[in-house]
Amino acid sequence: MNNPKELKYTKTHEWVKEEDGLFVVGLTDFAQDALGDIVFLNLPLVGDEVTAGEVFGDVESVKAVSDVYSPVTGKVAAVNDELLENTAMINEDCYNAWLIKVEDVTGTEELLDAEAYEEVCANEA
Repeated sequence: MNNPKELKYTKTHEWVKEEDGLFVVGLTDFAQDALGDIVFLNLPLVGDEVTAGEVFGDVESVKAVSDVYSPVTGKVAAVNDELLENTAMINEDCYNAWLIKVEDVTGTEELLDAEAYEEVCANEA
């Protein structure tokens, strides 16, 4: 399992990184592997509010539909529209296939470093 050390993670299998004042959010390698081939995404719109620990969208794979939880509270500044057309990017390179970017962040979910996240994954495997 690939979990870059520079990212933070949630127990619900999202990754987050701060980049130029925005918080970039995506699905982890563990999540995309467990889901299998992702075929559809439901994401918020730019300007929508997201809340740490609450659902902001969902992903549909050949196996199931799964909720995606926000690691931060704030306003959606950008949505990766390219993913809506090519969901396979998540399976191919999940750490470059970000879902949303969030601005005006006022709070975060309990974020884990790569080592702590790997323990979460090991307990679920």
